[in-house]
Amino acid sequence: MKIAVCSENGQVFQHFGHTPEFLVCDAEGGKVVSETVVSSGDAGHGALAGVLAANKVETLLCGGIGGGAIAALGEAGIKVVGGCSGSSREAVDAFLAGTLQTREDFHCHHHDHEEGHSCSGHHHGEGHGCSGHCHG
Repeated sequence: MKIAVCSENGQVFQHFGHTPEFLVCDAEGGKVVSETVVSSGDAGHGALAGVLAANKVETLLCGGIGGGAIAALGEAGIKVVGGCSGSSREAVDAFLAGTLQTREDFHCHHHDHEEGHSCSGHHHGEGHGCSGHCHG
């Protein structure tokens, strides 16, 4: 099984569409047998599903993610587990152990670029921030 995590500096990155890299782990028997870091290549929201599919990823662990990205990943056969935080590698280990803690408010709804919303530092206006995670 291949599991990818939106990552930056070893931590779960909180905005799928702007993730700088993915930690990609191969797991067998509930344990990680290899891991590598794959650059997002500065790909935008739409192209990231292709990056993961090209790396044969089956499951994505992420912080925040929008509905369009979830749909694109689903079309590529990639299961999404959102609302993750903390260490990227620890998230993979917890996922494999069945103990991964997630938030229920992980869907990003800012793609309309409405006035007054920012998400994980990606500002679209003044007056609203998501404190590092996305929600509606």
